Amino acid sequence: MANPSGSLLRSFALILLASMAVGCVARPVGDFGRAQPSVVHDRIMPAMGEVAATSRGEPVSNLNQTDQEREMHDRTWRFLIASHSRDWMFDSSVELQRTRIGAARDFRFGIDRYYTWLRTTEYQSSTTRYRTVGRHILADLDTVPTTFASICAVEEIDRQRAVALAELGGIEQSVAANVSARRVENQWHIDWFVRALNYRYESYAYALDHLLVETPHEQSMAVDEDLRRLRPWVDRANRRDFCSGTGAGGGHGGVTIPSRFQTMVYDQEVIPQK
Repeated sequence: MANPSGSLLRSFALILLASMAVGCVARPVGDFGRAQPSVVHDRIMPAMGEVAATSRGEPVSNLNQTDQEREMHDRTWRFLIASHSRDWMFDSSVELQRTRIGAARDFRFGIDRYYTWLRTTEYQSSTTRYRTVGRHILADLDTVPTTFASICAVEEIDRQRAVALAELGGIEQSVAANVSARRVENQWHIDWFVRALNYRYESYAYALDHLLVETPHEQSMAVDEDLRRLRPWVDRANRRDFCSGTGAGGGHGGVTIPSRFQTMVYDQEVIPQK
């Protein structure tokens, strides 16, 4: 007798291959980089991903998604990709990983990719590259507090599920297995966000160091200060400290990071007026 899961996986694979042929693997975005609704990305690819994840022996839950879980996925998504940087964070690979069609691949991302994109993008002035890095860091600083809050809310949902499961009698084993699987899925997603935040920070730091060598400019000091403000959030994420409140991270913290700048020869480069 034919394996129905294998047959379904092959059918989905054909659809995915057709999507790849027309460049549809990367998740479509609209204004401000927000994800747009898509039948392929919201239904077909996740369904295929469930079959693929099951075949790999990974936990797969079928519980309804809570509002908190949906918000966490929406808020963390922008950290997993960087569409403004033309796929320097591999948005096609990210989408395959998000939908679980493929196993996690972000462990192999190289931190030099962001700098490569920066240095090969033509700008009228070399200082524009510093401004670009600064804008990207500030965008992360603007959105990371609410992202932490959404993760904290999901951790509380997982705790409440565990309490309810322990205290309520007559709950089927299948439900308990679903609760366990959903907790693992949520934790895997949180771990992915932590890796992505570290990757962003390390990519910015790598780019700034190399820009200092390639095109030194005093504007680098402001970017370095923005990067120093991001570091406490990275440290909190690595500690899995998402619930201590925005004041605890706040972009400042108590971590002292040595500055890149002991002395700086001020450049006299003139920025073209538009």
